[in-house]
Amino acid sequence: MIYNSDIYNHFSKKLNEMRDLKLLEDTKKNKMPQHVAIIMDGNRRFAKSLGLSPEAGHQFGRDKIEEVLEWCFELGIKNLTIYAFSTENFQRSTSEVHTLMDLCKEELKKAAKDSRIHKNKVRIRIIGHIESLPKDIAEEVKNIMYQTESYYKYSFNIALAYGGREEIIHAIKKIAEDVKTDKLKINDIKEQIVSKYMYTNGIPDPDIILRTSGEERISNFLLWQLAYSELYFSDVYWPALQKRDFLKAIRTVQQRQRRYGI
Repeated sequence: MIYNSDIYNHFSKKLNEMRDLKLLEDTKKNKMPQHVAIIMDGNRRFAKSLGLSPEAGHQFGRDKIEEVLEWCFELGIKNLTIYAFSTENFQRSTSEVHTLMDLCKEELKKAAKDSRIHKNKVRIRIIGHIESLPKDIAEEVKNIMYQTESYYKYSFNIALAYGGREEIIHAIKKIAEDVKTDKLKINDIKEQIVSKYMYTNGIPDPDIILRTSGEERISNFLLWQLAYSELYFSDVYWPALQKRDFLKAIRTVQQRQRRYGI
């Protein structure tokens, strides 16, 4: 018997669409995470696999952020945090750092004018050591945070010039200052109080930390906040992440029985 490849491809495509639709429906039936945090890894390797420059990989990665934000709107995930640029990334080549900084600047400007941000009442927060950013980017950071500070429906948090250990040190210094000036008593220092000194003050801790590209490390990301987060590692490079991959991560975590302190 001779099989028609066009017919096979047609039915294969339809079958995949049905599977994706069922995955979406199953995910929506269950409790949705309040906060998804993502370590976006694999831009450079994705580009290399296609014979492209690392800069092209970062551009593809930037475009993927917009897709993921749309998925969060659709699923009703209220808080999304992405690891855009770490303090360690400053050690990369000058040309790559410049590319990443230029992309950040473009995206911040674009977000300020993006109707989806304003329509969906998305509060944008930049978490990290903003003082170490170039002056023009720091200005864009202040502008986008000011423009969206009254929004309340969604929270989109961009870790920029961010390091988890640096964040904890920053909190310790602020706590020490407040103890020194009698704004805070030593005996009052508890988990809840310490959380208020973190960059993420007011944002619930992540329900899930998703890392792409197959690496299974936290890489100095949200070290205080991830104490009880579920970890999910995907083999897919960040720019190649598909909606079904994102849904699989959410669905897997939904099926886990979360334990606190055990």
